[in-house]
Amino acid sequence: MQKILSACLMVLGLLLLTGCPDVPQAVQSVSGTKMSTASSVPLNKEGKTVEQQNIQDRIKMDNKPGAIKHLYVISAFSGQVIIYSTVRGKVTSSGKRLTPDRADALEGNTAFQFEVGGRTAYTNQILGEDGTYGSSSEYLYWWDSKGIYHQHYISGGQIVHISDEPLAVKGVVINMELTPAPETSP
Repeated sequence: MQKILSACLMVLGLLLLTGCPDVPQAVQSVSGTKMSTASSVPLNKEGKTVEQQNIQDRIKMDNKPGAIKHLYVISAFSGQVIIYSTVRGKVTSSGKRLTPDRADALEGNTAFQFEVGGRTAYTNQILGEDGTYGSSSEYLYWWDSKGIYHQHYISGGQIVHISDEPLAVKGVVINMELTPAPETSP
């Protein structure tokens, strides 16, 4: 029995020394630095990390009825505010959707069911915390405090800043708040 145990230990030692692909290796950089993890992360009184609380607070703030935010598009080259606008509620990315963007031929435990044209379809896409599918993409859109719709395509040299309080800036090239509200007929 002792010979078998010794043989097994020798084989295991050889496998570890030769870097057997079946034995998982610790993450390590070329210089030999190994991945580090936090041994414990402090939680608040609700049992959440700071990151979890920030995400929850942002979603609550984004969905606060009647909230007004302030959007600034700033030149990354000059620091000048190119566009200023109020935002009613929140800025939304063009990639966000109310439904999945594809139906998969999946059923059962790996799929979520939804209706399309009165028929049942399945998808493996997961609904986000904000109640939408999709991700951030090509452009942002919003309605300002006067109900005017705006759409902004992000390209090089822009910094988009959104705040729930106005910023003190020296000047604005395009101030969307100076546009009169559309007249509505009774």
